[in-house]
Amino acid sequence: MNDWTPNTARARAWFESLRDRICAEFEAIEREAGSDAAFEYLAWDRHEEGNPDPGGGVRGVMKGKVFEKVGVNVSTVGGTFSPEFARTMHGAEDNPGFTATGISLVAHMANPHVPAVHMNTRFLTTGKAWFGGGADLNPPIPYEEDTEAFHARFRAACMAHNPTYYERFAKWAEEYFFIPHRGVARGVGGIFYDHLECGDDAEFDRHFAFTQDVGEAFLDAFPSIVRRRVGQAWSEADKQAQLEWRGRYVEFNLVYDRGTLFGLKTGGNIDAILMSLPPEVKWS
Repeated sequence: MNDWTPNTARARAWFESLRDRICAEFEAIEREAGSDAAFEYLAWDRHEEGNPDPGGGVRGVMKGKVFEKVGVNVSTVGGTFSPEFARTMHGAEDNPGFTATGISLVAHMANPHVPAVHMNTRFLTTGKAWFGGGADLNPPIPYEEDTEAFHARFRAACMAHNPTYYERFAKWAEEYFFIPHRGVARGVGGIFYDHLECGDDAEFDRHFAFTQDVGEAFLDAFPSIVRRRVGQAWSEADKQAQLEWRGRYVEFNLVYDRGTLFGLKTGGNIDAILMSLPPEVKWS
């Protein structure tokens, strides 16, 4: 079995650098709006009985004039899955040991015309090693221009690596970010991928390069959409529609989201796991 420790360290370093650049860009948007809002960071340690190095992470949250609430988390953890959870994890059937490093981001916006967004990328090892991730746009009031710009940027990132990626991963996002009990999509899609397996260092490098481009695509696409919509006037009816729409986000993340389940099942920081929830939401 390969020792993936150096690869995990490389992935972790890049996820942390991406976090820093995203947070700086979001803070710049706040300053452009006349706000001095900034991210507040809280480090947390994971605990696992009998494990001397279970890892941890850093939770970053900002509440501002443009970003009603945005969380950007990075974590690197390792340990042993419970036997029950190991049966559900790729490559963990025979060996419940794991490591995981990644970045996870969710932004809920003050202006209903500015879409909420989710993005995460990650590298995991069990009996196998693989990358996964994705991003999806969640507008309470959809605009075709924004949807097309978001998809176009991720389409370009995918096409630079494999001509089949965008079609496959956009369809996967459409299927994954779906709320079965309501029969509706969570938003207007994006891409979702998982289990890009790394059998050796060459495959790691290839899939890592793609995952890096996914992060770059997000950093390029989403701030542009925010700046396009942030000054758009909105009504109280628009705000109420946003609050009700957020209920879909809550329901998906608490019932279906794999990342939420992974965090809870592996002893992650509760506040970091649930930072995806909006600060205000309404069910009518």
